Amino acid sequence: MKKAILVLVVVGMFGWTVYDFTSSTGETSVEENNSSDGAKITSPPSAGEESQVEESDEIGLSVGQIAPDFTLETLEGETVQLSDYRGQRVIVNFWATWCPPCRAEIPDFQKLYENKDVEILAVDLTETETSIEDVRAFVKEYDMTFPVPMDENSDVSETYQVMAYPTSYMIDSSGHIQYVAMGAMNYDLMVQELEKME
Repeated sequence: MKKAILVLVVVGMFGWTVYDFTSSTGETSVEENNSSDGAKITSPPSAGEESQVEESDEIGLSVGQIAPDFTLETLEGETVQLSDYRGQRVIVNFWATWCPPCRAEIPDFQKLYENKDVEILAVDLTETETSIEDVRAFVKEYDMTFPVPMDENSDVSETYQVMAYPTSYMIDSSGHIQYVAMGAMNYDLMVQELEKME
């Protein structure tokens, strides 16, 4: 009986994965409604597709909307607020030390930070970490020189509806979201999307 249930669960999970994969291929954007505030998450167009972002005065998570403001304390105890970076291009990256794709993209973020005119707020998903000392050791090991705000109660990651690690929001100088990456980015993609932003 237990084997039958296990086989049924595995077959169901496999079936759902196949359905999810086949239903999402070929689409240029996917939207999810959030019933609590009506915000939508929109994936960016596929590579090679250029589209003009329609900017809105609404605060939300869709490309073109104004990124929700937040205030967090960094690993060094300084307070950072997203709205303080108005007038600058900003990447808000949600990551954790235990996440392999996060580890893979951090060196590229450091390179971008050193070579391009962009601010990076690497929001650590602190509630998921074993200890803050692990975060300190990671920051030191990877020579991270950009701010590392600590999302200790997951308030900001909940606001930004982070479901994949890492997730990055690229925000232009007027505070509008221009690109959302759910998953790791490489340096070339970072530069490509950054060059589209003012």
